Amino acid sequence: MKERLNRRRNVWISLTAALLSGLLVYGVYALQLRQIELEKTRLVVVPKQFVKPGTLVTADMVKLAPIVGSAYRTQMLTRLQDAVGQQTLVPLGENEPLLGWKLDRLRLMPGADEATFSIPKEYVLSMPGSIRAGDFVRVYVSGKEASSRLLDSEVVVASVRSSANMEVDDPKNPSLYAKADGDQEKLYASRRESNGVIDQLSLILTEREWLAIDEACRGKQLKLVIALGSATAASPG
Repeated sequence: MKERLNRRRNVWISLTAALLSGLLVYGVYALQLRQIELEKTRLVVVPKQFVKPGTLVTADMVKLAPIVGSAYRTQMLTRLQDAVGQQTLVPLGENEPLLGWKLDRLRLMPGADEATFSIPKEYVLSMPGSIRAGDFVRVYVSGKEASSRLLDSEVVVASVRSSANMEVDDPKNPSLYAKADGDQEKLYASRRESNGVIDQLSLILTEREWLAIDEACRGKQLKLVIALGSATAASPG
């Protein structure tokens, strides 16, 4: 009887040892796989040189560069198209992995050669009540003698405010959120459910563009006509 118990105990000891040995081998194997994974390189988007905040990123400014897998973070961009066409919110270092939060595709910040200019009310003849921050607009001049387009390129609206100095928008569903999400129906609804009438308009302009506006309207013979541009997302329907 004692011999049988000893034999059974030896069997259990052998099985336990085999199991522990198998777990140890598997653990070592898993660690080796993890190490190999960490040592693999990943391609991420990096700037070719230092980039100032407020710069519109173009294809010639960025490239793909390898980094060690252990250094990769989910916020890093891995496709060039995710960076091109967006605006930098902070300075970008040369060859520094580009993080998504450092870019904004709505372009509400002035670029390197731009500034935000508040347009005097007396300069404006008309503008759509649906204009919102982030929209692209065309700027025309109109007078008794003639009318013409004043600025060659569409410019970005920095803000539209009411007489109470509040941003004109739908407080519950701001149009910027809808535009960022690409939700056209929500964007259209937000433009309709505004909290006021536009009293103050600010545009992102170069110095040359602002001086052209000021020179045209200073004499009070011409006034601005602001129109929504083609780059602004169209409303559904």
